[in-house]
Amino acid sequence: MATMKRFPVGDAEARGYLALPEGGSGPGVLMLHAWWGLNRFTKRLCDQLAFEGFTVFAPDVYRGNVARSVEQAKYLRSQLDREVVHATLTSALAFLRAQTALATPRVGLFGLSLGAAYALRLSVTRPTDIAAVVAFYGTSGGKFEKSEAAYLGHFAEHDPFESATAVAGLEKRLRGAGRPVEFFTYPGTGHWFFEDDQPGAYNAVAAQKAWARSVRFLRKHLTQKSRPAK
Repeated sequence: MATMKRFPVGDAEARGYLALPEGGSGPGVLMLHAWWGLNRFTKRLCDQLAFEGFTVFAPDVYRGNVARSVEQAKYLRSQLDREVVHATLTSALAFLRAQTALATPRVGLFGLSLGAAYALRLSVTRPTDIAAVVAFYGTSGGKFEKSEAAYLGHFAEHDPFESATAVAGLEKRLRGAGRPVEFFTYPGTGHWFFEDDQPGAYNAVAAQKAWARSVRFLRKHLTQKSRPAK
């Protein structure tokens, strides 16, 4: 079962895609879309996670806009207000955690590219709410000493947006903060290798491996007994 839902963001509203598991409840995952927006691929990804038993919510930070080209994506990203995005994601997290279909008090984050950067930041600003982070070809600066999450990263071998140096730097900061970390780099791949609606970049073998690893990781870190969030 999946549907678009409205949720409050301060005095305004935003929308997101809520996908529920057939069993009625499951661990929560907040899905953070790539710079394309909340497109069909992202919604299908939510549906697939729901099929695996998770309660999934994907907030739309573009407010209904979807990019169909790199140029459009760059433009939409340039129009984002960092404070508004942070408020939207924080409110979306609260909306997800308020769902009766949520089986655990702490949730996971699943971010793609732009969404991965936001997921990494959110894991620091809302540490007691976040137990696990899956990041696809996205990095972020900053410190992670406040985080209480485990991290799984999927990266491309050839990526003009995320250098090997940036990936290594992120891994070093996470490990330095004492966080559990698993990073994978997929040979012969480029940015967007996980997204099957990007035919020039999609790599089915790498995508399938990354998907299986992500589901196992989320099950491991979200189904174990965890303390209630403060």
